[in-house]
Amino acid sequence: MTILDTIVADTIALTRSRKTALPASTLRTLPCYEEDRRPFAAALAATDFRIIAEIKKRSPSAGTLRSDLDVATIARGYSDAGAAAISVLTEPFHFHGEISYLHSARTASSVPILRKDFVVDPYQVLEARAFGADAVLLIATILSPAQIDELVHVCAEEQLGVLLEVYSADELNKFDHHKVQVIGANNRDLTTFEVDTTRCVTILQELPQDIVKVAESGLRSPADIAALQHSGMHAFLVGERFMRDAEPWSTLRNWMTELTKGVEPS
Repeated sequence: MTILDTIVADTIALTRSRKTALPASTLRTLPCYEEDRRPFAAALAATDFRIIAEIKKRSPSAGTLRSDLDVATIARGYSDAGAAAISVLTEPFHFHGEISYLHSARTASSVPILRKDFVVDPYQVLEARAFGADAVLLIATILSPAQIDELVHVCAEEQLGVLLEVYSADELNKFDHHKVQVIGANNRDLTTFEVDTTRCVTILQELPQDIVKVAESGLRSPADIAALQHSGMHAFLVGERFMRDAEPWSTLRNWMTELTKGVEPS
């Protein structure tokens, strides 16, 4: 069993228990559920350099990134520094995330909040909305075509955006591109865990131009972003690089300044 298999199994068990503790009918009564959503896809088309800045406490590959995680402070800083959106890790066992982080990030910022988790059940979509997310990550690798179609449909019903992540070009055949506005490719090889920042370009290059293409994982500098934008990527998810710094938002602000000035591609 791979680490991904373990995470999915843990997620299924946790979701089962959460359904009992907080049924869908109760989720719909929570105050945040009724709030208007912030448009996710539109936010990724609104600026020249569209960075999705991530908040996460740890990852299985990198270990603990930040033991003193202050979600509200980081979210506020990211928003003020020019993030197009904020990705929030909510998986508890392997990333030490919490569902409550979504509300903390939402109340402290003005940009769309993406729930980054291992979503396998429509309940998790309702949960995302109820706690403050504007969009949900869907990972094609862990979902069947039928599951992707169902979850995309539920997200549309709940007025949530979708970032559909793939790890290979073959996975693009698992869903209807016309139903998804934002598609990301992970630069990390799931077999070797090695990162190649050109993977996303190879995977997504044949997609129609009207789909927002997101580069994920391994982005270490403004030069990386400049190179990928030159190769046709539209938005860039950056997490670990920011979270290792004392003030992640300051690093983001510096990146935005360099990109605006015209940094040379790496």
